[in-house]
Amino acid sequence: MTPRPSSVYGPVDSWRFGRSLGVDLILRGSVCSLNCVYCQLGSIQEVTAGRRLFVPTGRVMEDLAASDWRGSGLVTFSGSGEPTLALNLGEALREVRAATGIPTHVLTNGTLLGDPAVRRDLMEADRVSVKLDAPDEAAFRRINRPAPGVTLAGVVEGTLRFRREYRGHFDTQVMFMPANRGMAGALCDLLAQIRPDEVQLNTPRRAYPSEWFLEARGRYDYSQAPARLHTLRVITREEADEVERIIRERTGLKVSSVYNGE
Repeated sequence: MTPRPSSVYGPVDSWRFGRSLGVDLILRGSVCSLNCVYCQLGSIQEVTAGRRLFVPTGRVMEDLAASDWRGSGLVTFSGSGEPTLALNLGEALREVRAATGIPTHVLTNGTLLGDPAVRRDLMEADRVSVKLDAPDEAAFRRINRPAPGVTLAGVVEGTLRFRREYRGHFDTQVMFMPANRGMAGALCDLLAQIRPDEVQLNTPRRAYPSEWFLEARGRYDYSQAPARLHTLRVITREEADEVERIIRERTGLKVSSVYNGE
């Protein structure tokens, strides 16, 4: 009998967050409100901005009890898609924190932050990271490929509201590729408005699969991947250093880079 897939995976080592346990509130294929060209899950199977229940919180807690959660310094909600699409995000955050005493973290693309219910759910997290890859709508559509009705203006407005309300650690993550390398200056205008506690610079050094498979949500052995893997062009360490300099000088924000974090 094939074992039931777990909604809890890892721990995995991250240059940004150390040793982190993953919680997947989606689990049934890949579901997201964006279909980013660099996504580690491959092409998203369901692109939607509609919230619903995917994995009951009771199942998450059963999977958590069977996991190596004591070997983690952080519990990160990410997994097989956009975690804010899960209606039980706030409940799951509360119960996981209560059961483990470990700080919780949500990786989100920010597309649902205009919804007060989503912002309330995220208040339960100790740390929230919001994606920001593009400074204008054309680049947003080209790089992030949003679900119908999702706009960069809506993401920025929701992020600004959340930033004003949230009291935990808030950072912004930017994925730089040759396609948006020259947009660092324009991105500074948005970053200066949002004022995150930290800006994290990344570049797609991980190969991405042609189709989703469960192991793609964490670190895996590329040689054993069941789907064809593809690579994207990255920015060099020198280019990343220049982007970091630009952001520091123009915004005064704390900046960390994948090249300096590993």
